[in-house]
Amino acid sequence: MDRVKEYRQIACDFLQNFAADDPEAQLIFDAERDHYLVMHNGWRNDYRIYGCAVQLDLIEGKVWIQHNSTEIVIDQELIQHGVAPQDIVLGFRSPSVRERLAAPYAGSKP
Repeated sequence: MDRVKEYRQIACDFLQNFAADDPEAQLIFDAERDHYLVMHNGWRNDYRIYGCAVQLDLIEGKVWIQHNSTEIVIDQELIQHGVAPQDIVLGFRSPSVRERLAAPYAGSKP
């Protein structure tokens, strides 16, 4: 299996496991454009719950973490599931911060 197909499967499996115990979680997978989200849409008493919990995109062979409103350290989870550290991009960080954070993954000194 090529790397992109493998990463696509890892992203889908990870998000399915994340949402498995939440009946209000909605999995939104666009495999043609490589966008993968978990959305919440519902109510807890009189409080409306709506929004994206996690968004992962595959862009140019890398897994981009575009949004994470959970307490899970998603990059570490993805690494444990087989994504190479250098293939993870923290898309929710500015490019200058991403560059500084990528140095440890690339084997460079911070």
